[in-house]
Amino acid sequence: MNAAVMEAVADKVGYENNKLHKRLCRLVGQAIGDFNMIEDGDKVMVCLSGGKDSYALLDILMTLRERAPIKFDLIAVNLDQKQPNFPEHILPAYLEKLGIPFHIENQDTYSIVKRLIPEGKTTCSLCSRLRRGILYRVADELGCNKIALGHHRDDILETFFLNMFFGGKLKGMPAKLVSDDGKHMVIRPMAYVKEADTMRYAEVKGFPIIPCDLCGSQENLQRKQIKNMMREWDKKTPGRCENIFSALSTVVPSHLMDREMFGFTNLKTDGIANPLGDIAFDEEPCSTPATGIGTITLQRE
Repeated sequence: MNAAVMEAVADKVGYENNKLHKRLCRLVGQAIGDFNMIEDGDKVMVCLSGGKDSYALLDILMTLRERAPIKFDLIAVNLDQKQPNFPEHILPAYLEKLGIPFHIENQDTYSIVKRLIPEGKTTCSLCSRLRRGILYRVADELGCNKIALGHHRDDILETFFLNMFFGGKLKGMPAKLVSDDGKHMVIRPMAYVKEADTMRYAEVKGFPIIPCDLCGSQENLQRKQIKNMMREWDKKTPGRCENIFSALSTVVPSHLMDREMFGFTNLKTDGIANPLGDIAFDEEPCSTPATGIGTITLQRE
């Protein structure tokens, strides 16, 4: 390959990488704006696990902080859970190089989880609860009023399906919520970002990824089953996951069955035409070719 071709390839790669960075900044900025996640004077605790998503979150928030018309502070926080072979030097070295304030919290939750959860059983639920309580305390100690997590669009969809398939609830992972103790605001600025983009961005930036040995060794988690299902959908029916994600923010309570959310028991006729009534079933949103989902035909008995 001659020098001219190599230079052309390098230019193209650089162009694509720049597009990716701009897209991530746009999507994270859009989510922050849509849900009013960050306000003037906020001190945001960015939870850094050592995985690709939290690295990307910190990187994009640092970029947006420089461009934002408001002033807010960032502090990176890592919870060292004392997992075996955890390379505790990697994150401090990386964060010192970035020049961003950070705090490493040392808590041996690994031993607690291994003691309480039988071998082969899922540890994620207990691990999450322990980690959540510790992070809330640390946020108080550091004076942070916002806690930023690196969950992306795929995480939100996976959680939605997990709750529906295994929990019997239409419940997802909100982009913004008040914490369990009612004292903290938890935000997910990457709610609109696809996991594929964070994977590529991690490669482009060369983040020093640290694997999670505690949960990564469990191969039969329900979340992995859901992830595989969504991966197959992306291959066979492109656009399906985008439509489902859009549906999470386009809810019609009158066409579900939650009696607490909609007053079905007191519903009366009033003689006024309702655009959300039966005629809503006349539409065929699933027949759009771009989604690849196909046409669903409703038959009356």
